[in-house]
This record gives sequence, structure tokens and C-alpha cells, in this order.
Amino acid sequence: MTEAPFSLLENLVAESLKAGADSADVLSVDSEELSVSLRLGTLESLERAETTEIGLRVFIGQKQAMVSTSDRRPDSLKEVVARAIAMAQLAPEDPFCGLADSSELSRNAPVLDLTDRQDFTPDQLIAQAKEAEEAARAVAGVSNSDGVEAGQSRTRFTLVASNGFTGQFSKTRFSLSASVLAGDGTGMQRDHDYASRVFAADLPTPESIGRKAGERAVRKLNPRKMPTARVPVFYDPRVARGLLSALLDGISGAAIARGTSFLKESLGQKIFPDSITITDDPFRAKGLRSRPFDAEGIAPQKRALVDRGILTTWLLTCRSARHLGLHSTGHAGRSPSGSPHPTPCNVYLEAGDLSPAALMQDVTQGFYVTETMGMGVNQVTGDYSQAASGFWIENGMLAFPVSEVTIAGNLKDMFLNLTAANDLAFERGIDSPTLRVEGMTVAGA
Repeated sequence: MTEAPFSLLENLVAESLKAGADSADVLSVDSEELSVSLRLGTLESLERAETTEIGLRVFIGQKQAMVSTSDRRPDSLKEVVARAIAMAQLAPEDPFCGLADSSELSRNAPVLDLTDRQDFTPDQLIAQAKEAEEAARAVAGVSNSDGVEAGQSRTRFTLVASNGFTGQFSKTRFSLSASVLAGDGTGMQRDHDYASRVFAADLPTPESIGRKAGERAVRKLNPRKMPTARVPVFYDPRVARGLLSALLDGISGAAIARGTSFLKESLGQKIFPDSITITDDPFRAKGLRSRPFDAEGIAPQKRALVDRGILTTWLLTCRSARHLGLHSTGHAGRSPSGSPHPTPCNVYLEAGDLSPAALMQDVTQGFYVTETMGMGVNQVTGDYSQAASGFWIENGMLAFPVSEVTIAGNLKDMFLNLTAANDLAFERGIDSPTLRVEGMTVAGA
């Protein structure tokens, strides 16, 4: 992997200061990726990419501008500096912009083991994809393949700033997915399985990914439509992550500063039952979203975002923290071409005491959600409404598949009436066990 050296980034910062910037930083993201996709045993694509993107951010007084490039030639970089300075001079003033104060910077960033030495060849990735597809198609009831993909990537992040920060870390990622169809004609159903890991050895086997995709699709055959009812709703871990994402959007410092979050008055308040704790761990071993420092050079911390039901913090960058009169929480994320924005690390809702089956045992009528569709959250009011499919629950058991229903409620009420099962697995970076939410409206035919 070709990377932008520290000296090049340091020179960009120095040249920006000489050209009139009061402060500046440079983020370089260097990556190499290899991916394959196939369908019905035939290779459809094989892609290899090696990229470098360098993003320069300059500040003149309370004005800022950002320019990015993938061209590292000296003349091109001089043009990047000149363009950034010219843009900053014309930009509107922002009283909250600026680099992190030197006292906030990460000084002893932990060394995280986030890189695997494994390097698959295209033939090896093709073999994985074929094995997954064959396993999926071997499931009785599967009628077609919707495609299988396998890939790997290596990425290096380097940040250099005029406030004295320099830092770098690398990360690998390996992934495999399978999507299949079951049934025929207008009754066909589609489902998938997907896995992504920092280390290749931690991936589930291709056979298990394919088989799970096939079994999920077959289970959805012959769905029924249900009349409108008010019942307990269970969220499979695949979709329970969506409720966590809604919470994270609601505690984003940018949304709080704008006053556009349904949780804007909830800091320090009880928003979940006492049994619920939601943790953000930037240093999780082999974590998909682990990082030793954020996009502004600040060290993140492992913290309970929700501690026994109480909301404890916002997700803050330097800008949103200044706007609110607070300090950054080390949650800045950024692409080379964009400005920092609140970005969580490895977030998980801690497991409860009961298995999903035990949590369901007392339910006479209920709905178990395995898929949601569309954007159905109003972040200003907390109103929640999403199209969904899954399985109807009768007398504590999954009874039959259900489709074309809408689940509705308000996130504040949903959070307060939520119970977690004990099946937490760390798979996506934002993870949850099965969740039970009381008293939701399921609107059907």
C-alpha cells in the first residue's frame, strides 16, 4: 500500500501557515481493497483499488475551508494550499470552528491490534464466495441466487495538525455476504447473511454464511398479513441496531446544538429502564470501529452513554462542544473531504438476563421483526414508523411469517418500555441483543 509520508503532510501544514492560515490540519487516508462478486457460480466482478486521499483544512480567524486531493505531485499540493486559503478568505465566520486545544490532544494513544497479516488472493476470495453460494443453494426451498460477495481491505489513517498533533493507525477488514431467493413467482422471498471482521480468522465459515442466508429466505415463504393490533414487538439483533442508531443520532452534539433532537432536554435524565446500559468502547479488541484517537487528535474514552437507564453524555466534536460550552468527548469522525462530525465507536447495548425464548414466553400475541424498510424516524419529535416484516408470535412461540405491516410508536416511549435478551454478539460495531418493546402499534391490512 502506497502511503502519504508524514513529511509530506507536515510540509502541507507548514506551507498553509506560510500562505496565511492561522492554523491547519491534514488527514490522509490510504487504502487498498480487493473484492469479488459472483452469481450462480459465475464471476461477475473482480475489483482491486489502491487509493490515497489527502484532505487539508485551514483556518483564518474564525473562517475555515477544506480541500482534498489524490494527487501528491508538488505542483498539485501547492494548488491545494492556494485554493484552501482563497476559499477560507471568502467563507462566512463560524465562532465555534478551530482545531482542538493542545491540552485536549491525545498524548499516549494506546497501540491497538487492528491489522491482520492475512492477504487473500483473488482465487481464494472466489473460492469463499462459491462455497457460500453453494451452501445457500443447497437449502431446500432456495430457488435462485441474488449474488455473493467477498472482500478485504487495508486502510491507514494519518493526522497532522499545527497544534502539535501527529498520529497514525491502520486497520484491516474482511467481509463475506450471500443473498438468495426462495420460492417462485410472486411468492418469492429474499434474505441474506453478512459478516465483517478485522481479522480473517474470526469470520464465520462461508458454508455457515450461505446456509444462514438460505434458511432465512425459506422461513419467510408464504407470509400473512395481520390486522392492526397493539402488541409487544421484538427486534431481532439485525434490526435492533436501528434503535441504537436512532439513539446515537439523537445524542449527536450537532443535533443538540441545533436544537433538532427529541432528546435535547434529556441529559442526566432517565430515558431507559434501570436494566439498560449502553456502552461506547473505542479500544475494543478487534473492534470494527476501534481507534486510538479521533479525527481531531483527541483520545476517546470507554464510557457508558446510558448508565442504568440514565443518559450521561452527548457525542461531541470540538465545534459542537464549543457551541454547547462543553469539552469534546473524542467522537469526531471525518473523511479527507469533509469537516469533523460526531461519530460513535464500538457501541453496544449490554445483554440482559433472559434468552429470547424466555423473554417471549408470556406473550399471547406479538410481532418479531426481522426486517425494516425505509426511513421512519423523526429525529425532532421521536415519532417512529417503519414498514416491517418478520414473524407473528402466538402463545410464546414464533407461529408464521408476516409481511407488509407497519410498526409505530414514539422513541421516548419505546426506550422506556424496552427489555434486552441475553444474546448480544459483537458483529457490526453497533450491536444489540434481541429487544422487546411493549405496547407498540402494528398496523396491517
